[in-house]
Amino acid sequence: MEAAESVNQPVSAGATSSALSERDAEILEFERQWWKYAGAKEQAVREKFDMSSTRYYQVLNALIDSPEALAADPLLVRRLRRLRAARQRQRSARRLGFEV
Repeated sequence: MEAAESVNQPVSAGATSSALSERDAEILEFERQWWKYAGAKEQAVREKFDMSSTRYYQVLNALIDSPEALAADPLLVRRLRRLRAARQRQRSARRLGFEV
């Protein structure tokens, strides 16, 4: 019965999978709450992670494809994957000349 109870417990930021690096866990936490930061997201990325927004999004895209990130925060990772897929569909549609 204890195992069934532990399955329903939410994963907190401090209890992320040990396979995630500290930076990866911080990136997931940032994506969960980035709108709370003052100013533009790109500025917050530069201040918090000391990387360009282009590099940040490269790291984020690789991160959300990893099974470790999915295990650490499945709701967030699935949401980010859906958003990425929608943006890719929109770009493809624009290139082909029709609306999605």
